[in-house]
Amino acid sequence: MTAVPQHETLHAPQRTSFAFAPADFDVFAIPGLEPRMEALIANVRPKLTALGEALASELTALVGEEMFPHVAKHARRTVHAPNDTWVAWAANKRGYKMLPHFQFGMFATHAFAQFAIIYESDKKTVFAKALDRDLKKIKTIVPSSYVWSMDHMKPEGTPHREMTDDAFRRISEKLAGTKQSEVLVGIRLDRGDPLLADGPALYETIRGTFETLMPLYRMSF
Repeated sequence: MTAVPQHETLHAPQRTSFAFAPADFDVFAIPGLEPRMEALIANVRPKLTALGEALASELTALVGEEMFPHVAKHARRTVHAPNDTWVAWAANKRGYKMLPHFQFGMFATHAFAQFAIIYESDKKTVFAKALDRDLKKIKTIVPSSYVWSMDHMKPEGTPHREMTDDAFRRISEKLAGTKQSEVLVGIRLDRGDPLLADGPALYETIRGTFETLMPLYRMSF
């Protein structure tokens, strides 16, 4: 009997629940905090929760320590409705913002799967040194179509193929010297991409993206 790869044995029957439809992206057009949150909670959050739980065990195997899923609750919002939502995985059961982590989420225009270090983490300086020290290696590791960003709240980003040495230097300098600095890199899928409607294929794409970015995760400690 042919051995089945580990990632093929995990949660396969449930992967269709990871599929996303245009209606899931349309929730970000709903005016008002409460109506938008109601739609997010009813339609999008269950999918993020299922994906978070399914991928946690595989990320645990890849990282070598237990990884916990954290679905965005947007609990601090009292006036403005969220423009994006996500599930994050980190090696801490209580939270993820203080640690380098992985994310899958969505804006109105696209979904994303990425490695992230955001402003609350004290590992920014560690990764800044890695960018300076191992830039040649990082430029080889990251596929050309992946996108870099310095602000998790904005949908814009720069494709890896367009990143210059000066652009990477600006990221490292900001990470090392600015408290509110961030760095994120990964894939983006347009809201109309057929892959989003194919739960099993989407799952494998997200898992593969995190595996590709694992060396950057390790450089951040």
